[in-house]
Amino acid sequence: MRALVQRVSSASVAVGGEVVGAIGRGLCMFVGVTQADDAAVAERLARRVWGLRIFPDARGDSNLSAEELGLEVLVVSQFTLYADTSRGRRPSFVRAAPAQQAERLVDAVTASLVELGARVATGRFGASMQVRLVNEGPFSLLVEV
Repeated sequence: MRALVQRVSSASVAVGGEVVGAIGRGLCMFVGVTQADDAAVAERLARRVWGLRIFPDARGDSNLSAEELGLEVLVVSQFTLYADTSRGRRPSFVRAAPAQQAERLVDAVTASLVELGARVATGRFGASMQVRLVNEGPFSLLVEV
């Protein structure tokens, strides 16, 4: 399982012109699921991202986590994080989990974040989503578990 995590000032996701999830300052987390992932991996990813020390402290050093600051998280499913672009011009998505498995595990990441104390907003699984964000920094990380 992997996540593209971005430190944001704000982020939202819309489906068909309707905002279905929005946050203020916090993390925008695009989650990709592979066929080998399970609920334990989803929980580890949630714990790892929630505890990432990527927010500035009083001196400006990246020493604080979203957890410590009580920030929000926007979780968006993103099967394209498992695109294989090593050959040709068309990405292959054969490593991405089937939709039913992926949806269950993205939901498990979200539930784990909530259990850890995060205020979480989400996209809509399988929908054509328009994501808007203001990247703070810019600060983007690829996190794998």
